[in-house]
Amino acid sequence: MKSWKTLSRTTILDHSIFLRVENHIIQLPDGRILEKWPWVIARDFVNVIPVTEDGRLLVFRQGKYGYKGTSIAPVGGYLEPGESPLEGARRELLEELGYEAGEMIALNTTLMAPNLGFSTGNPFIARKLRFVGSSESDDLEEQEPLEISVDELEAALLDGSIKVTSWYASFANALLWLKQEGS
Repeated sequence: MKSWKTLSRTTILDHSIFLRVENHIIQLPDGRILEKWPWVIARDFVNVIPVTEDGRLLVFRQGKYGYKGTSIAPVGGYLEPGESPLEGARRELLEELGYEAGEMIALNTTLMAPNLGFSTGNPFIARKLRFVGSSESDDLEEQEPLEISVDELEAALLDGSIKVTSWYASFANALLWLKQEGS
């Protein structure tokens, strides 16, 4: 299968470290040229699902600017420049909950919109947790820590309690991994 080719790219919006929009001129595998192909560049991110020794999941009830009400949310955030997904996952777990993990399991990386750019999501399961101190999150939104069971997570996936696609994918990925492991 032939790949698409980028012939040129022009930045049309540069909005700090959070968002850049480009116009690409691309060539399709059949040779056709598309003059206006939008490409959005947003920061890659991590989502972390911490699992306690007794198999409970540490999550948040959280509000965001982009949806009404609240959603069940994982620990997570944007990667810092030059930071690996594993480093980011460890940092976010410490910042948001005050925990370190003796074991970090990388799950399947996901692309948010592969034909339009955006970002890559890097989900992790954190196990062998050790509380090391209070959280020091600089998040803009309010978040309430919750401890839920695997069954409660499954219900939240089915009843619409998770409102963000990347969170949904990370939680579903974690749920499948946990069920396969028998955790």
